[in-house]
Amino acid sequence: MPPLPDIEGVAPSRQRLPAGPWKTVLDFLTERFPAVGAAAWVSRMARGQVADEAGRTVTPDSRYRAGGTVYYYREPPPEIPVPFEERIVYRDEHVLVADKPHFLPVIPAGRFLRETLLVRLRRRPGLEDLAPAHRLDRETAGLVLFSVNPATRGAYASLFQERRVRKTYEALARPISSHTFPLTRRSRIVPGEPFFTMKEGEGEANAETRVELLRAGDDVSLYRLIPVTGRKHQLRVHLAALGAPILNDRLYPEVRPEEEEEDYSRPLKLLAKSLAFRDPLDGRERLFESVREL
Repeated sequence: MPPLPDIEGVAPSRQRLPAGPWKTVLDFLTERFPAVGAAAWVSRMARGQVADEAGRTVTPDSRYRAGGTVYYYREPPPEIPVPFEERIVYRDEHVLVADKPHFLPVIPAGRFLRETLLVRLRRRPGLEDLAPAHRLDRETAGLVLFSVNPATRGAYASLFQERRVRKTYEALARPISSHTFPLTRRSRIVPGEPFFTMKEGEGEANAETRVELLRAGDDVSLYRLIPVTGRKHQLRVHLAALGAPILNDRLYPEVRPEEEEEDYSRPLKLLAKSLAFRDPLDGRERLFESVREL
């Protein structure tokens, strides 16, 4: 357990102390996070918001110990609220299933801290120990499974690690006229350029997606996507490669310039529609479905 408590659902961040020439922890933190600055770190330390792995308060004079760990609270700029609400689909003493809206990240990262699904849920009574068993892209809406009980967390996390969860997605994209359905896309997905994108490359396939046609349209069709593997951006890459990029996709088939303000009227038309698995504790078959529609 971290030596600092959660504040309004936000857990402290953690930083390992590598080998190096720093004399104090403050010296290291100032160099490691130049955008924060020494004065901000001194202020946090004065408020007791920086501690080591043993729970001891770190001060500006605390000696640097390679191999140690420090915990602290991030102080990001004010966040713009995401104007959509999550829904709790199911909750018991072990798991919680949430229906995530578009634009909301699952966990804190970058400029997103409080406006994340995890922090929003942790603010609710009895959910202080909540942890996600898997992730969804910020742009994707739909179901996310969380562990409520740390004692049984590993059992549910292993479902995803061992690919024992059956997931289906829905997507709106251009009609695919050159194939019959259902079709299967197999390819090798590798890091792309820019670094935050993926692409299909040469070599043995490491990604597989089954595509079913749910509703045909002249300009836009509705597809069911069943990922056999779980590569980053797999569904988006595969549909783009089939000539049917998902509606409002800003990354595929090519990266669009980032806008200064979020356009909430144009969400990525991708929805994590269902999760199904055999419960590792009691053996029951579980099926959860999103009530959202594209």
